[in-house]
Amino acid sequence: MDPLLREFPEEFSTDRLVIRMPRPGDGKVVYEAIKASIEELKPWMPFAQSEQSEQDVESNIRQAHINFLKREDLRLLVFLKETGDLVASSGLHRIDWSVPKLEIGYWIDSRFSGKGYMTEAVQGISDFAFRELQARRLEIRCDVKNQKSRAIPERLGFTLEGILRNDDWSVDKSELRDTCIYAKVV
Repeated sequence: MDPLLREFPEEFSTDRLVIRMPRPGDGKVVYEAIKASIEELKPWMPFAQSEQSEQDVESNIRQAHINFLKREDLRLLVFLKETGDLVASSGLHRIDWSVPKLEIGYWIDSRFSGKGYMTEAVQGISDFAFRELQARRLEIRCDVKNQKSRAIPERLGFTLEGILRNDDWSVDKSELRDTCIYAKVV
């Protein structure tokens, strides 16, 4: 089936969260979350290496919206049901619709970390991918040194399939790093 013709919800929820595709206008809250979390994001996220303006983030959000509609990359924003506050950015990336297999990526606004929101979001996104997208394989890849990121797939029963040695440069390009590959299959 042509990926453009795939029909699935643009929004779903978990007990405490609403998870949805990015929309024009979301740049402001994403920008604020990045700003509040920049020190925690810098060691791991390439986008955190250079300063971005609110307009840069809005432009990125609009491109993510288009990519979602084209079914090329499914960025997802995570909001608290109770307050509507943005908690995290996540999504389903590196999509191969022929399998289908997808990779879950995520970062959290550090003002909301330590409350289980990211684990809940990744569980919800996994359920969505298996149920709505008929995924056969989900992956989570992360730097071997990123203990907080590694804890999520471990908590959710993903299998550590391997560690790719000297797989990529650290985001600051100072050293080669190893990448963990966690997966869940059906």
